[in-house]
Amino acid sequence: MMADNRRMVIGVPKEIKEQENRVALLPSAAYQLIKRGHVVVVEQNAGVGAGYPDDEYRAAGAKLATGHAEVFEQADLIVKVKEPLSSEYPLLRQGQLLFTYLHLAANRTLTEALMQSGATCIAYESVEMNRRLPLLEPMSEIAGRMSVIMGGYFLAKHNQGKGVLLGGVPGVLPGKVVVIGGGTSGVNAARMAMGLGADVTILEVDLERMRFLDITMHTAHTLYSSEASLLELLPSVDLMIGAVLVPGARAPKLINREMLRMMKPGTVFVDIAIDQGGCAETSRPTTHQAPTFFEEGVMHYCVANMPGAYARTATQALTNVTYRFIETLADYGLQEALQKQPALAKGINIIDGKLTCAPVGEAHGIEVSPLPF
Repeated sequence: MMADNRRMVIGVPKEIKEQENRVALLPSAAYQLIKRGHVVVVEQNAGVGAGYPDDEYRAAGAKLATGHAEVFEQADLIVKVKEPLSSEYPLLRQGQLLFTYLHLAANRTLTEALMQSGATCIAYESVEMNRRLPLLEPMSEIAGRMSVIMGGYFLAKHNQGKGVLLGGVPGVLPGKVVVIGGGTSGVNAARMAMGLGADVTILEVDLERMRFLDITMHTAHTLYSSEASLLELLPSVDLMIGAVLVPGARAPKLINREMLRMMKPGTVFVDIAIDQGGCAETSRPTTHQAPTFFEEGVMHYCVANMPGAYARTATQALTNVTYRFIETLADYGLQEALQKQPALAKGINIIDGKLTCAPVGEAHGIEVSPLPF
């Protein structure tokens, strides 16, 4: 239970990013926190997009706030899904805890605004445990699986794709899928593509990872990731999926315009790495409402919050992994929580106006400070 009978106010604002329907806390999770003596303030309609109406939060014992600012005013700990938008910057305050996806390496304006706010900002995507990123993994799984669903859909001729069915049919070769990166999102993309019967090649640089992929994914090919390997594959690829991740840092630009020109018109490129700046020089963030654009005849799908499309599944998967950290922060406060859950330390990106995440500092040329405790 809580240390020293502390009581924390946990705020759950409604996400205001375009077409973002996820919510940061399930009613069942709110109930557990309230049972432990905390106060949970949820903005009205925060969970509606994920299928969780206000009545479920009310039944769990949460307080319903009528306004966005009201949640920020009352809360000691703000729990979100996506990074704060510009209208939310002034709502954060000194000493407040913010726990959400931040992806600061791709956004200098956000980084500077959060430093000015004085809030302690903990990024889901950089919480690290045993060389894994446990709070990023479920969203990477969803984005990876979704990349093939979306890629296959946009390959249809009426969507301006090549008109290739990924699985083929008897007497017709299947479509060719190239997955750049064999991490969580890449493996899930490959699994989905294999399930459809596509011809799948995974590009990876870690030889041990390639051995694992070779043993576990019997029908997929593995290829050492290099520019030469990519150039060889590009003329025949139907769906290319960018699944490259450098924890906390900007994604490396592995695809340039010259490479795009080697692909056939109507080829689809899904850039899962767009949250971290994207892995193609032509990538730019899009929305679920207008998800695609063309560059050099190649259709780019670069939606920055892909899992938001499947909001209910994504909300459940996210809360499964974030809840224990939220509970620890609420029960013990930041300093003691770090002793109970050391994985949180790498999640702290900003504290007391100072940047503490080295990859973000490197991306923006901002001085990085050590944690003060």
